[in-house]
Amino acid sequence: MDEDWKLSCKIGTLRIRSAVTQAIRRFFLDQDFLEIETPVRIPAPAPEPHIEPVPSGEWCLQTSPELCMKRLLAAGYSNIFQICKCFRSGERGAHHLPEFSMIEWYRAGTDYLTLMADCEALIAHVAGEIGLRDTVSWQGKRVCLAPPWERITVREAFSRYADLGLDEALTLDRFDEMMVNRIEPRLGIERPVFLYEYPATLGALARVKVEDHQVAERFELYIAGLELANAFSELTDPMEQRRRFEEVSHDRRLKNLHTYPLPERFLDSLSAMAPSAGIALGIDRLVMLLADQDTIDTVVAFTPESL
Repeated sequence: MDEDWKLSCKIGTLRIRSAVTQAIRRFFLDQDFLEIETPVRIPAPAPEPHIEPVPSGEWCLQTSPELCMKRLLAAGYSNIFQICKCFRSGERGAHHLPEFSMIEWYRAGTDYLTLMADCEALIAHVAGEIGLRDTVSWQGKRVCLAPPWERITVREAFSRYADLGLDEALTLDRFDEMMVNRIEPRLGIERPVFLYEYPATLGALARVKVEDHQVAERFELYIAGLELANAFSELTDPMEQRRRFEEVSHDRRLKNLHTYPLPERFLDSLSAMAPSAGIALGIDRLVMLLADQDTIDTVVAFTPESL
């Protein structure tokens, strides 16, 4: 009975969630994007140093649909999007679920800067569709959504907010610590922030910047201290991508973490992919923001613990 009561209390938030999902879909369909579906169960994920796939027999559940979507780009598709479930083992907290919902979209013939404009337009559209104006309130923070949004490089953010400079944080392996404890809580407090130009070593599938090979063409979007999206200009060099995958897989083996075979069909297709950019945005967190909810548990019908 207690679980039934908890479910009944979520109806208002779940109505907002439904409206948000419908608004997202309309936004992309109105721009002539093609909505696609790709398999959730795959033989090999993109190797990541800090992301653990959920095993499914000898395969795994997708941590992201990116590999299949990029194969579609390589096959000649242009603007595509997908609303899907993703899975990551061991991720559980106020802002994390091991099974979560994501909107991922790709544009051919462009770079990550175009995706910044997409984010500004998409979130303004969704907020408007559910009756909000150009200001959103989340946990006592009022954030103006009117563009243009702030842009700050990772190096600038470390200089402004962290106890260590970027280079020192990387050398001491304290980048993630500084990001989580010092930088992220201060991002996007008055207006959304694009944190961009990540170190090249932290852009596993991202293209490096032509003018500065030390940084990747990657950004993350923050609103009210909440990370919502991760985007980059796509790396299309199969040899470089293989080298990066092998390096991550080697590091995972040294740490006794599970490794999967490399995604060979993705690597084989990569040379045919036109210059493109892609982005993943967490739907659960976006609903948290727009519904002013403090935990991710309140914006999904069922949490793992309630099943």
